[in-house]
Amino acid sequence: MGAEGTWVSRAATPEDVPGLLELVHAAYRGGPDVAGWTTEAHLLDGLRADRQMVLDMISAPGSQIRLLLDGDEPLACCHVDVSGGDTGYFGFFAVRPGRQGGGIGSTILAEAERIAAEHGCHRMRMTVLSARSDLIAYYERRGYRRTGATEPFPYGDERFGTPKRPDLEFAELVKPLGTPAAR
Repeated sequence: MGAEGTWVSRAATPEDVPGLLELVHAAYRGGPDVAGWTTEAHLLDGLRADRQMVLDMISAPGSQIRLLLDGDEPLACCHVDVSGGDTGYFGFFAVRPGRQGGGIGSTILAEAERIAAEHGCHRMRMTVLSARSDLIAYYERRGYRRTGATEPFPYGDERFGTPKRPDLEFAELVKPLGTPAAR
């Protein structure tokens, strides 16, 4: 297990897709390394994403998946989309469950915000399952605020998982870029 100084951040490539899917599914749906607090297994079964979704995020103009590595081990990832004018989009955020709590998530979130700012974005937007109050609190401690807007969960699209309850929706959170994050 390396230290922050040995972590490498880069844009993911199509060759990274199998490792990205394993990382994201472990973080969101649980797996052999279920020590993390980010699991949504109590809310959703099945996939968090499929191969084509990840390839689309990698190849779309203004879009990339950032991958944080410790040697060859994928530690974390996130999707950054800067095609929305002055607003960047952050999503597909995952930290390897056994490595959470050591600053990895904050590191890749800051990297995503830096990338968005470098592309002229003045704010970062994300959507989070509104039932994930612990995760929303994490983002609020880092300067994000709920806008009051919500988006429906894509019921019936199994690429996003199979819901275990009928009331899922996404809450929108926004942060002005250049705002310092609390820890």
